[in-house]
Amino acid sequence: MSDTWIPTFLEAQAAELGAARNTLLAYGRDLIDAQSWLAGRNLGFADATQSDIEGYLIYCDAQGLAKSTRARRLSAIKQLFRFAFEEGWRAENPAIQIASPGQDKRLPKTLDEAEVDRLLDAACNFGRNAHDRTRDTCLMQLLYATGMRVTELVSLPVSSARGDPQMLLILGKGGKERMVPLSPPARSALAEWIIVRDEVQKLAQDKGAAPSRFLFPSRGVTGHLTRHWFYARIKALATHGAVAADKVTPHTLRHAFATHLLAGGADLRAIQTMLGHADVATTEIYTHVVDERLTQLVMDHHPLTKADTRHDTD
Repeated sequence: MSDTWIPTFLEAQAAELGAARNTLLAYGRDLIDAQSWLAGRNLGFADATQSDIEGYLIYCDAQGLAKSTRARRLSAIKQLFRFAFEEGWRAENPAIQIASPGQDKRLPKTLDEAEVDRLLDAACNFGRNAHDRTRDTCLMQLLYATGMRVTELVSLPVSSARGDPQMLLILGKGGKERMVPLSPPARSALAEWIIVRDEVQKLAQDKGAAPSRFLFPSRGVTGHLTRHWFYARIKALATHGAVAADKVTPHTLRHAFATHLLAGGADLRAIQTMLGHADVATTEIYTHVVDERLTQLVMDHHPLTKADTRHDTD
């Protein structure tokens, strides 16, 4: 019975909660690792005790895994056992009283406005041809204008972007939809890309290819550009734009979107809505980023924070 626990649990997560594919893959990897550890001790999910689960977490700690990784694995285990209890597979939930190791709170990496400008400029002139430059410009403008997650961006349906929209409908985590306004540069980049995209699609269809429903189509398995491709692409754009590549990822642009809005006086609740955060506490991390930047600004430039190098003269 316990051999079917993981696939059944994942199917339920997908069907009932609309969990994203990447989330399901992460759950699967974490649960298979725990299952393998238990199997090495002739145990399974059906008979594992609280002590057994704690033993697995101690093993994870001994392996040098980060707190965030251990917390994620425990979260997957807790959800599995809660599901098993609700389904009647177990009479009790052995994981319910296990405390999470927590996570080290780190402020998100972000970019200043000059760095974002250099990335946007790089997108306009880095590509090998007009098609690539127009695509990259659209990707970067949309990402910075909306704060989308990269998976949301690359999987956008083209139907949501037609007609020069002022707002973009985004399908986020758990199947939740949200509307995000588009800036004039993003609208312009989007309109130019759709023209190029449709021309390429027409040529492909003339050769027998099926029409794509995605704004950023690809011949890959998913039918659209992948987040892994875009991760590599934005690193190349960073290098071309003289921005430190180690601090640039697609998520960094999401952080920059939120941080720059907040620094400009935007309402925290509005930013929460545009980012698709379920809890405003998640969005509040950006207030700390802005506070830290303002503190550093004062420390760098206020005359009273600098050593007095003047000498009195008699």
